[in-house]
Amino acid sequence: MIFSGLPNAPLLGVNIDHVATLRNARGGRFPDPVAAAELAVEAGADIITFHLREDRRHIRDDDVHRLKAVLHVPLNFEAAVTDEMLGLIEQTRPEHVCLVPERRQEVTTEGGLDVVGQFGRVQEACARLAAAGCRVSLFIGADPAQIEASARAGAPCIEIHTGAYAEAWWAQEAGAMQAELKRIEQGLRLGRSLGLQTNAGHGLAVWDRPPPHPGPSSTAAIAALPDVAELHIGHALIGHAVFVGLRQAIADFKAEAVRARQRA
Repeated sequence: MIFSGLPNAPLLGVNIDHVATLRNARGGRFPDPVAAAELAVEAGADIITFHLREDRRHIRDDDVHRLKAVLHVPLNFEAAVTDEMLGLIEQTRPEHVCLVPERRQEVTTEGGLDVVGQFGRVQEACARLAAAGCRVSLFIGADPAQIEASARAGAPCIEIHTGAYAEAWWAQEAGAMQAELKRIEQGLRLGRSLGLQTNAGHGLAVWDRPPPHPGPSSTAAIAALPDVAELHIGHALIGHAVFVGLRQAIADFKAEAVRARQRA
């Protein structure tokens, strides 16, 4: 179903990758990302997001199967456009899939998927995953050519990469923040005009100190945009949870999004 408007707030997809990162730092089974996902759902997460990478640096295949077995909210399976990953997705059949670029050396996903340059491959992947019953999203920059190519490729959704805005926000670079926010807003509007569901994510955070604040958090600024259907947030939310606990962290991010949409 294509997004038709959420007046109260975008849905919150909680990315649990970095719970797995912490587990893998010592090996063993603790902390269990699946247990974290269950707690996140209890605390109000609408979607559970995870990225199964080629090198399995955080989420592993067994985690994916266990998530599918125990959770009753949509799973958002982030993956590169490779035959291995497409095959695993077809076996798992998650409700949502987000196709992303991936380079082994990167620390986190850098930039958006080049749909224009890989159009045939992406179009084929969209068709395969739709046949498996998955709702496909493409993780792209707010570039009109990429957005238009995504619509032609058959993806019903896009997720706009907010990393550059998030970095400008952390640095409080007002000019860069304004320029990036405008670019994101225009990209979302174009996507909606083409019939796409428009989501957003990457690097978004809440303030890590008490008020007064110089402006809205990066999460609030993006959530306030009326064309954002879903926010997918991982690293900053899990980092916030180190200080306040996972339940409170999810409550803080959801409340931030609701307040931002109400003020918009």
